[in-house]
Amino acid sequence: MKMQRTLLSVVLAGLCTPVFAGQVDLTALDDATTLAPRFIVKYRAGTAPTQQASARQAALDAATVRASRAAGAAIATNGSQAVTLRTLRATYAGKHVVAANRHLDRQQAEAVMRQIAADPNVEYVGVDRMMHATALPNDPALSSAQMWHYGTGAGGARVTTAWEAGATGAGVVVAVIDTGATAHADLAPNLLPGYDFITASFISRRATDGRVPGGWDTGDYSAANDCGAGSPSSNSSWHGTHVSGTIAEVTNNGAGGAGIAYNAKVVPVRVLGRCGGYTSDINDAIVWAAGGHIEGVPDNTNPAEVINMSLGGTHECEADTQAAINKAVSLGATIVVAAGNDNSPVAGHAPASCANIVTVGATGASGQRASYSNYGAGVDLAAPGGAGVEGNPAGYIWSTHNAGATTLGADQMAGMTGTSMATPHVAGVVALMQSVAPQPLTPSQVEGLLKATSRPFPVKQTQVNGVGLLDAAAAVERARTFGQPIDGLPTTPGVAMVLPPMATGARELYTINVPEGATKIEITTYGGRGELQLLLGYEADPLPNQNVGSSVRPGINQVITVAAPASGHYYLALSATKDVSGARMLVKVN
Repeated sequence: MKMQRTLLSVVLAGLCTPVFAGQVDLTALDDATTLAPRFIVKYRAGTAPTQQASARQAALDAATVRASRAAGAAIATNGSQAVTLRTLRATYAGKHVVAANRHLDRQQAEAVMRQIAADPNVEYVGVDRMMHATALPNDPALSSAQMWHYGTGAGGARVTTAWEAGATGAGVVVAVIDTGATAHADLAPNLLPGYDFITASFISRRATDGRVPGGWDTGDYSAANDCGAGSPSSNSSWHGTHVSGTIAEVTNNGAGGAGIAYNAKVVPVRVLGRCGGYTSDINDAIVWAAGGHIEGVPDNTNPAEVINMSLGGTHECEADTQAAINKAVSLGATIVVAAGNDNSPVAGHAPASCANIVTVGATGASGQRASYSNYGAGVDLAAPGGAGVEGNPAGYIWSTHNAGATTLGADQMAGMTGTSMATPHVAGVVALMQSVAPQPLTPSQVEGLLKATSRPFPVKQTQVNGVGLLDAAAAVERARTFGQPIDGLPTTPGVAMVLPPMATGARELYTINVPEGATKIEITTYGGRGELQLLLGYEADPLPNQNVGSSVRPGINQVITVAAPASGHYYLALSATKDVSGARMLVKVN
């Protein structure tokens, strides 16, 4: 019997692919072997399966029959029932989520995908990927040193200084797309009605696959082998509760800790449960959280200005995820995403590598890059995530949590580390910024201000970890005065201008207006004699330690390039470090 099953797998994997077959994306095939697999199927426009449920089911039934007929028997493991497929729902992007009734091995999953793609009505078949929370194990001990990450020390985010300036997050809604939230006494007063987007009862531990209101975290524990052969057992992480507490834990009540934007409100959106969560559910949750419509779910009556996603997977950004992000951004939501905890280039992780988001790396108490934090050009800035030094409370981020090993227990505070913990620092600061801004900031403007106000790392980073360390006080101050005019000399992009003579020590400020959708700013100075220093600021007069670009060499010939600039006003400061004459400047905005 064992030999028969092995032969069956080989036969299925070797089935010929018709010339009219749709594309089969096998890049996430391993994600189809841990649980009963789910696939994403795109039918060709105008075909019957796009509109008729009966036609879709008939096509799926035919695919499993073809696979069984080619091998001479039903696909089976350990003598179990034949595989059946069913359509769960349509995705936001117009594709369909198709689920198998039981576990398949790698060869069987590939074979089933190829038979689905053999239908001439199918354009594409891929795997519904799994994503996971991006936190590391916690340490439940409490200490008076627990709030180091809010302070003005080397690695602190200077949140306390922002509070002193009157920023509390009042009136701002933050969505936390995660494991949901518990009714922790020090968090519940700041929770708004959320939603549970998980459409697999095994993952959600609910009775049905349907989505339900609430967004409550009932535990994401698992037994050994639940998440694939050889997978260990794990306790519930209460991850979403911890993340939500960093953003908006109740403050000034003599209990627990403090949330960064403690007068903001949180909409908990549950997408992660036992073994993780499916990308298709996460994509829908992104759109819903920002106020977009998702079929079968009541619209969110509290659209979020900020979305926190402390989750991810080891794959590049998929088109459907990018489409969901773009929709949420178009509705005004700033999306803040964890870089990931694999100590590897962020380019290979999603959603951290997607466009139109703020990707956050992690630092420890001294401001060093946390050893686990992903890195690279895709990281926008860093924030405290903890260094994870065992037994040292200052190495962790402290927030709301639950004492239950599996199901709900008593409220508690707990220390955790990870880019998951760094991300809500940024999301909380965005809430502070929006609460003081004269008018709502666009996601592009928020990202521009976060980068422009980040402070230099206090220690050299071991890898690229963004432009600097989150500075809540500076970000809030810039947001408070955003859009107010600053006197500067006009520039005409695309037209070279002759600079006036400048004596040593002289300084001139020029204004560059950047429209929405610009892809690059390029500033070049050349010719003449002397020496110039260039500093470029976003919505503010630039300073040596607060700018988005600066000259890097002596002389007149300088170039500053800013890729994917935020829309708004940029200010270019030219300082003569030696007498300047005959120099020219060309500004290009593409």
